[in-house]
Amino acid sequence: MRKALVSLSIALSPLAAAGVALFCGSCSVSARRVAEILLGGPFQGGIAGSPEAAIVWDVRMPRIVLAALVGGALSTSGVTLQGVFRNPLVDPFILGISAGAAFGCALSTALFPQLPLQPAAFVFSLAASLGSYLLARKRGEVSRLHLVLSGVVVSAFFTALVSILKLTVDPHKLASIVYWVMGSFSLADWPSVWTASAGIAAGCLPLYLARWRLNAMSMGDEEARALGVRVERDRFFFVAASSLAVGAAVSVSGIIGWVGLMVPHLVRMAAGPDHRRLMPFSMAAGAAFMILADTLARNLTAFDVPVGIVTALGGAPFFFYLLKRGGGENWGR
Repeated sequence: MRKALVSLSIALSPLAAAGVALFCGSCSVSARRVAEILLGGPFQGGIAGSPEAAIVWDVRMPRIVLAALVGGALSTSGVTLQGVFRNPLVDPFILGISAGAAFGCALSTALFPQLPLQPAAFVFSLAASLGSYLLARKRGEVSRLHLVLSGVVVSAFFTALVSILKLTVDPHKLASIVYWVMGSFSLADWPSVWTASAGIAAGCLPLYLARWRLNAMSMGDEEARALGVRVERDRFFFVAASSLAVGAAVSVSGIIGWVGLMVPHLVRMAAGPDHRRLMPFSMAAGAAFMILADTLARNLTAFDVPVGIVTALGGAPFFFYLLKRGGGENWGR
């Protein structure tokens, strides 16, 4: 009974978080009015042209949907990489994905304004993950340690490139780059939702369908090979699909850290280590967490606080808590 209740709560958490987010904002819209607008749909006659309808359908709703997509993608990638590396302290940005996306954004903003921001960030995030994998590949094999170290190298390289661009741009463009690097949904709209959903679906759907293989890989390479798993091939598949999902998310929201670390770990404590359940629950919990974090970010002050700051304020103490408990050493115990 308790297990079923926990499962139902996690599964419904995105809807509950979205319900809270719809009623919160700088512009007051009554609960009854929000219900009328939602039931009427975005194309209903008189209501559709009202300011309240514009707030709900054109401002809050795309922001909620985009936050859910990004949160789900980061959490799914987080639980995947934690299973592949057999370490609950692993974060989706370990392969330099965030630094690559940041460079794509900075390059588009500073030097090539005709180059769309989202595709640029997406392409360079994929390039960073691929570079990390190729750099770690030696004699046809890729060890976990080499892959992590390669991610550190690639991240440092792209971070240095971003710093160079910051030194060369004018202050107005520099402000845009800095704000994007903090992570925010303030510019969310329906086109960005469609842009993100395609890449996130392309990355997360294969992960979801192959999630049972993570149970074998999280036991160790030798055990996985004994069960018939082709470890190197599957590791490349999981890393590539995770990078695709995270790259699509980062391209529309900026760099939002710690979600892929915190949410999978909390869900693992509540739902257990079986990835057949852990991945979909992490996806749902990540969506709910990101919606609530963004709701908090846009209601903390009179201006829009970057949501990356909010997640960092929660993520840093959580990481310290994991370290005090033993973190990576306690995997599987």
